Amino acid sequence: MALTREHDVNGTRRQLASELRRLRDLSGISGRDLAARIGISQSKVSRIESGAAIPSLPEVTAWAGAVSATEEATRRLVTITENAFTEVQAWRTAMRDRPHLQDEMREQESRASWSQTFQPSVVPGLLQTAEYARRVFSLFREVPYGPEELAAAVAGRLDRQAALFQSDRRFDFLVTEAALRWRPGPSRLLLTQLDRIASLSALDNVRLGVIPSNTTAVTYTSHGFVILNGDGSTDDDPDIHVTVETIHARLNVTGPDDVLLYRRRWDLLCEMALFGDDARRFLTRLGAEIREEVS
Repeated sequence: MALTREHDVNGTRRQLASELRRLRDLSGISGRDLAARIGISQSKVSRIESGAAIPSLPEVTAWAGAVSATEEATRRLVTITENAFTEVQAWRTAMRDRPHLQDEMREQESRASWSQTFQPSVVPGLLQTAEYARRVFSLFREVPYGPEELAAAVAGRLDRQAALFQSDRRFDFLVTEAALRWRPGPSRLLLTQLDRIASLSALDNVRLGVIPSNTTAVTYTSHGFVILNGDGSTDDDPDIHVTVETIHARLNVTGPDDVLLYRRRWDLLCEMALFGDDARRFLTRLGAEIREEVS
């Protein structure tokens, strides 16, 4: 992990922008001249210095060379850049002054034209029924929910699900059999949840993949992740990133090389999955098995 300390989610990006701007100002080089020297556009220099874009490591080292930065300053820039590509938001810090993070997550998701969600242990939030979501939130021990906060979190999660019905947005889900079998409540809860997943999978803009437990593995992943793809208008679009939820914190991964790792892992997971009618038939068989257990 590139960054291990807690900090404001955008703090490192601002720090990098400030340091790059300071070094350019000290050198007396204009933004136009700097852009020509390192082979990027002047508008990108402006976006970098405002914190709207994170430069790649080659761009940062080229920037340092163009402004004749010292070796120590260059090493510092490299460290800050690496840190900026993986930002950590601890749950206890993020939820200090608010009952839940669903509104923030909805805002992040609204900037993505296409999201790819992998979950190995729980049904993805965008597919959860209200009761399933309530029980999942009630198990969150890191920042326990009171009754009012719990109700607000469930309502916020359901509000996020409205995006599934926006036909101009695309949603891909990969869910393991283990996640589908995990029971935060009684069997009837799980049966209702499976019906909900099957129903949503029929939407034209939703693609569901199910990874059966008996499938020969071609890869493994110990945690869930979501790839949020922006509109693709620029290669340094800050809205192209990966979110990862860990026990202690949520990670936002924006480094191009790191995002590529997740994209490649997604492709391997897809090789193990059932899609379309095959996935829905799997849900039907699983539901029948659960009904037989409780009959």
